[in-house]
Amino acid sequence: MTVRKAWIIASVAVGSAMAFVMLLVVGVYVVAGNLVNGVVGGTKALAKGAVPAAYSAIVQKWGNLCPALNPALLAAQLYQESGFNPRARSAAAAEGIAQFIPGTWATHGIDGNGDGVKDVWDPQDAIPSAASYDCQLASYVKDVPGNLTENMLASYNAGAYAVIKFGGVPPYKETQNYVKTITTLEESFAAPASRVDPSQQAAGAIYYAQKKLGTPYLWGGNGTAADNGRFDCSGLTKAAYESVGITLPRVANDQYNAGPHPQRDELLPGDLVFFSTDPTDSRAIHHVGIYVGGGYMIDAPRTGAVIRFDPIDTSEYFGATRVTEDGAKALPTTV
Repeated sequence: MTVRKAWIIASVAVGSAMAFVMLLVVGVYVVAGNLVNGVVGGTKALAKGAVPAAYSAIVQKWGNLCPALNPALLAAQLYQESGFNPRARSAAAAEGIAQFIPGTWATHGIDGNGDGVKDVWDPQDAIPSAASYDCQLASYVKDVPGNLTENMLASYNAGAYAVIKFGGVPPYKETQNYVKTITTLEESFAAPASRVDPSQQAAGAIYYAQKKLGTPYLWGGNGTAADNGRFDCSGLTKAAYESVGITLPRVANDQYNAGPHPQRDELLPGDLVFFSTDPTDSRAIHHVGIYVGGGYMIDAPRTGAVIRFDPIDTSEYFGATRVTEDGAKALPTTV
């Protein structure tokens, strides 16, 4: 009997399935108890494919422009602002991948690629301009008490004068939320320096998904009564984590940014695992499942199939995310 057949047989036997889930629960929480302090500080190199390949090198280069900035932080800002869309335009007339308003662009835009033109719609200009603007703000508040990076981000949101006036991040809820959001998202775009803690909700998410084994796939399905309880891949992972109080974005490529990214040999039950036809671009992710151990995931694979166990080691395996509550909360509702 193959390993795959053994897993499938186990999934249809209620007693065996419950025992399996309990083992996962115990395993997840034993590991959670043994790992402390979460993500360890260190390098802020970009996580694999977290930034589209077209922009990865320029984010890596300009993200090191000054000590208050790093590539993962710059990537987090770009994702928050536009979802890496170079044609983005907001209702407030903010433009391009870095969402500069015309007045700020006129003052702080630079010719990043040296072609003699400062073009807000060209990421080769807009990304360097965003880094340059960040570092200018950092220079304005370098003597303010507290964390320089947080003061820089607060200046981006509320202005350097407010940071100077209040001696640090000002007591504005919007500004405080912005600082927390970007610094949390930073961890999603950084390659972890070491192992990261499993989510305390991981076992519950697996338990939810386990109960859905055998459910037919439905494109766009969220498991609602209108969907007859059916799901697509990201609908299943969203519902699984929602069952334990964590709200994920609806689509798989945004779910990738809900926490740090363990390596393949560091996977733990409950991690989300992602698949893409482009190994260099998380925005090209087209499939997601919930890792359960032993090289397998629970996923809703495609039209005509049912929720089932599948191996993760395919040619399209992209990477994984260890979902955190703060990481999920930091994600923009639309990008």
